[in-house]
Formats: sequence, C-alpha cells, structure tokens
Amino acid sequence: MLAVWGRFVYARRVLVLVVCALFLGAALWVFSRGGTLTTGTVEGIEAQDAAELVDSSLGKRAGPSFVAIFHSATLTTDDPDFFENMGNALSPLDDDPAVASVLSPVEAPPQIGNALISKDKHRAIAVVVFRGTLNEAANAYPAVREKIQPKRLDLQCTGTLLYYHDVDTTLKHDLFIAELVSLPLALLVLLFVFRSAVAALLPVGVGALSVMGGLALVMVLSRYMEMAKYTLNVGSLIGLGVAIDYSLFFVSRFRQELRRQPDVESAIVRSMETSGRAVLFSGLAVCIGLLGLLFFPRSYLSAMGIGGVAVVVLAIFFALTFLPALLGVLGHRVDAWPLPFKKPKDDDDQTLWRRLAPWVMERPVRILIPTLAIVLALGAPFMRLQLTAQTEAILPKSTEARAGYDVLHDEFPTQALTRIQVIVTFPSEELTVARAKAIRGLRDKLAAIPDVMQVESVFDFDPSLPADEAIKLVALPADLRPIDVATAMEFTTGHGSSILTIITPVGRSSERAHQMVRDLRKDRVVSDGSFIVGGRSAMDIDFTAFMVGHTPAAIAFVVSLTYVVLLFLFGSVLLPLKAVLMNFLSIAGSFGALVFIFQDGHLASLLRFEPGPIEPTLPPLLFCVVFGLSMDYEVLLLSRMHEEYKLHRDNRRAVTEGLAQSGRLITSAAAIMVAVFAAFALATIVVVKAMGVGMTVAVALDATLVRLLIVPSTMRLFGDANWWAPKFMRKILDRTAQHET
Repeated sequence: MLAVWGRFVYARRVLVLVVCALFLGAALWVFSRGGTLTTGTVEGIEAQDAAELVDSSLGKRAGPSFVAIFHSATLTTDDPDFFENMGNALSPLDDDPAVASVLSPVEAPPQIGNALISKDKHRAIAVVVFRGTLNEAANAYPAVREKIQPKRLDLQCTGTLLYYHDVDTTLKHDLFIAELVSLPLALLVLLFVFRSAVAALLPVGVGALSVMGGLALVMVLSRYMEMAKYTLNVGSLIGLGVAIDYSLFFVSRFRQELRRQPDVESAIVRSMETSGRAVLFSGLAVCIGLLGLLFFPRSYLSAMGIGGVAVVVLAIFFALTFLPALLGVLGHRVDAWPLPFKKPKDDDDQTLWRRLAPWVMERPVRILIPTLAIVLALGAPFMRLQLTAQTEAILPKSTEARAGYDVLHDEFPTQALTRIQVIVTFPSEELTVARAKAIRGLRDKLAAIPDVMQVESVFDFDPSLPADEAIKLVALPADLRPIDVATAMEFTTGHGSSILTIITPVGRSSERAHQMVRDLRKDRVVSDGSFIVGGRSAMDIDFTAFMVGHTPAAIAFVVSLTYVVLLFLFGSVLLPLKAVLMNFLSIAGSFGALVFIFQDGHLASLLRFEPGPIEPTLPPLLFCVVFGLSMDYEVLLLSRMHEEYKLHRDNRRAVTEGLAQSGRLITSAAAIMVAVFAAFALATIVVVKAMGVGMTVAVALDATLVRLLIVPSTMRLFGDANWWAPKFMRKILDRTAQHET
C-alpha cells in the first residue's frame, strides 16, 4: 500500500508541492487571525463548582478581577489627598460597560476598607471586578487598565486577570525564543548528519508545514472548545521534534537507496516501504500517547491532546507527501551544496555501532544489571513527588503580576493569608431566622477550628452585637435591613447562598490547610441546606485528585493500544511488551529528574526558577507525550532488526545489523529532539520549562542507555523468542503483508 502511495506522490510531485505551499499560506493566515485560547480549567470538581457558585451568588462582586495597588512615597492613607487621588483615578471605570464593580477603601465600609490598606499606610488597593466570562474580561482588561491614570500616586497591578494576561504574554515570548533557538540547533545537527545543506533543509520544511498547520488548527478549534494557551507551546514542542525526526528517517533511507539503485522513483518507493512504514507506525504510537489525554474529560488536557494529535498527524502526512515529492524533484541533487569537510563512508558511520552490538550481546547480564540500576536510580526521586497547582510564583519576578503579588504578600498581611471558602446553599432564596441561626452556628464552629485566625461572614457588620440580635437583623426582609447589614450581605449572601471565608496563616499548599478542607467536607448539613468547600487549598486537593484518579485509565489505554499496534508491526508477542517496559524506564528517569530539579531545587540558579511542588498536570502530560515519543527510536531500531531477521532468521545478526544501520540515526534524531526540547527549557514559565527539561532527559536517556544498551542485551537474552507469535496470528500477519505488497 505504501509502495503504491510512493508511486502516486512521485507521479504528481509538482502538484503536491504546489498544494503544500498553498496549505502553508492558508495556515499562516488562519494563525494570524488568532483564536480564543484560555488558561485552562477543570470542570466537575468541587472547588471549581464552588467558584462558579460564588460568581452566580454574588454577581458583580465575584466576577473575574484584578487588584490595583496605589502607592505614594510621601502621602499616607491618613492624608485626604491620597484617597482623593485614588478616587479620581478610579472614577473613569464607573461608566465602563466591562466593569461590574470597584471595591476600594474610598467608598467601602470601615470593616472592609481597613483590610485594603497596607501596614505602612503608603499603599491602598482596589479590586476591579469585570462582567462576563474570564475570556471576555481578559480581552477587556488592557483597555480598562489604560483608563486608570493616577496623578500623584504610583500604580501597580496584580490578581487573577493580570496573572492570566502576563502568562499569555510570557508564553508567546517563550514560544518565540524557543523556536528561535531550536531551529538553528536542529539545523546544525542535520548539517552534521547529512553533510549537505540541501538535505539538511528538507526536514525543516516538513517541520514548518506541520507546526504551522497544527497551530492554525488549534486556533480554529479554540473557537468551538476550550484550548489552553499551553497547547501552542506543547504543539510546537512535539510537532517540531517529530516532524524533523520523521524527515531524518526518510531522507537518510532515500539517500541510502539512491546509492544502491540510481532510479529516483524506485528509491522513493523503497524508502516509503521501509522508512515510510516506520514513520507511519511511529507517528501512530505518538498519537496513541497523546490520545491518553482524552481520559481527562472536561479539562484542558483533553483539548491539548487533540491539538497535539493534530500536529503529529500533519507531521506524518507531510513526511509522506511533501518530502517524497520534493525528493522526487531533487533526485540526486539531494546531496547538493556539500559541506567542505570530508564526508565519511557508510561503513565508517556504522563501525562504532557494529562493534557495540556484539560487545553488548557477549555480556548481556553484565551490561543489563548496572544499566538498569542507573536508570532506576535516576527515577528514584519520583517516589517523593509533591503535587500543587501553580500560582503567580510560576511567573518571573520581572512581570507585573508577580511583582504585585509579592507586594500584596509583604504589605497587606490579610490579603496574603490562606482563604478557604465555605458556600452554604438552601433550597430557596428566603433567609429565615432558622437559616440565619444555622449560618451563625457554622461561623462559630469554623472560628473554633485550630489555626483559624478569622471567619468572614454575613455577621461582620457588627462583631460586638449579641448573636440573637445579629441573627434577627440578618433575617429581616430586604427593605427593612439597616444599611450596614445590607452592605455585609451584598458581599456575602445572595440567591439562596451565603459565603463564609476562613482566614488562616497556614500555607495554602500545606498539609494542615489540606486537612482543614478534608475535615470540613465530612459533615455538610446546615439547617435544611448544605455547603461545599472552595478556595485554592480545596483546588489543590480536587485538582490533584482529578489527575491521580484519571491517570490509571489513561496509562492502561496508551499501553494496551500501543502493544496492539506494535504487535501488528513486528509480528511478535514479546517485542511489544519489551518496548512498553523500555518506555517506562525512560519515563521513570524523566520523572525523577523532574522532582530532583524542580521540586528539590537542584540547578534552580542555573535554570532560573523557584523550586516547589510539581504542577499536577505535568506527570500525566509528560507520560502521554514521552511514551509516544520514546516509540520513535524503538520502532526505528526494531524495524531494522525485523527487516534483517526476515532475511536471515538469525537473531544475533539481526540485532547487530539493525543497530549498525540505525544506531547513528537514533543518536542523530535524539540530538535533534534534545536541541528542540532543551530550547523550551529556556522558558520563563516554570511549567513549560519543566516540560522541556523532562522531555530532554527522557529522550537523551531513551536514545543512549535504553535503546543502545538495554535493548540489545535483552534481545540477546531472549534469542529467537523475540520474534515468536502464535500460528493463527502469524497467518493474519502474513496475509496483511501480502495485501500491502
């Protein structure tokens, strides 16, 4: 089938190239139109439901927001000029249709306004709340921010919206820098491999088509489903790596076939039958890994999986269309513009690998045991993994959101404390005496919990008032409530819900804060209603539980389907099982490096980041991506061995020849992958940096210790059993092979 496709592409090579050029132009146009990328959410977890309930209950008081920090080196908040200037700066927002409300000490009641003033009284904050969704608010933010122009005060902003804005800006910068660095590095490796400028440029063309096409598709999909901003970075990361790798496989085989048979069409057909088949199955393995992300439903990971698959499918498509068409046009000119230094012969290139295979197979146990020990030792740090959702700390200190966050933490003690929200809901909106009494009882119960500093609630209007009198005032009809009671209810109660906020000095991600959330969820009854628990500590627990809970199904899917694909590729029961186990070794080393570097803080000064717990999405995302990518080298290596074994039925010869023919290609492909992934380690966003480092370690480990030492030694130990399959399966595979030819 692939041979027929090769002839088809060769016969229409000029038309194929024209269509590819038109596709690239269309992709660039679509990408330039942009999309509606988000920061990513996970639906269906309690903390997210709590956030949505607060938003719907409090309306204009709880929408997407940012914090404006006003500062003066000379004026204090005791000086009337401070608040006069602050009020004048905020007044343009009163008529802005995008702004729902502005909370500041200028107009807020004292019990609320005092918390908005810094310790040294040289700073005060205003909380600007937007209407509409998070994406709508994010689009409106720049224009709203521009309207705030204080004359005698300095302005600095932070908070949710600015965090998302700075993440978006930083991700775009990281993507630009990564591609700026990775492409020249990849080109240098290709020049070293091919010793020809023309041959080296071919894979870059496939990479450009695949990445731009994939990113354009992500932009289109983002208008119909949630696509996180990280999808662009991950898509570029994967697409560029696999596209160049697949091109490397195909171009290397084509040049080799040209030396054996000078007919260009025959060389393309033979390359399609061999390397084309390896590219197809290798790409399928990568797609299977990325499809594992679909097992995280109603989350941005599933959309990221779709975006990643799109990029890889395009990489396969263009490696099997654009590349053979262009090679058909170039023919023997593929080696044009040779580099000035001496080009080694094939035998010279294969000498090292031809010697390595027998050396490994003569001492398989002595090679296997210490190599396994090294890989497992590299993966050992993963046993102390800690997971926590990221905050402003993932941003560099140079960004405004991060700098403002640090100011809030230092100068506004109550703003920096951990907040756990308890949202009580009743069957109807009426706040009866019995319900008000139950809320007061819950407030007192929460205040008695160890490590709780304060509980904000509807009863904050007068803390000195006896409980019975406060309950009666809260239960009054809306038109009879005193102004201070009505103000307190505006910030805490609405639409049958009432929000109580626990303020505690314990760290948001500490075990103590997490235990508080777990204990609160044990008994949820409040009069005839109940409550749910939200806040960032609750989000940590729920987000981590979501990831951990869905990971086993994702792993089972990826492993089982990969096994089936490799079973049909190699016609062996044992080889796919070994391939899966080899992948787990590479992933273990990568995960260990992730913890050792980013959690423990080793190399923090070199890589310029702040150590801390790992983002919960990283392990499953890294597993699904790395598992598929690791199959690149396994498929290439075993395909060559399988090709030789079918000719000679000699396992030892098959391993030796397979390694000799593909060893240099594997290390070259790995060098390209490392160049691409390592460039993403330069990112300033910690999540992207960790992804780049994790994939770099996995690929480097996979292409060296695993594929070149562990695989040959295990192949030697199992002998001809490597290629065994039941008779009924062998018949099916033979029929499939005959059909393909």
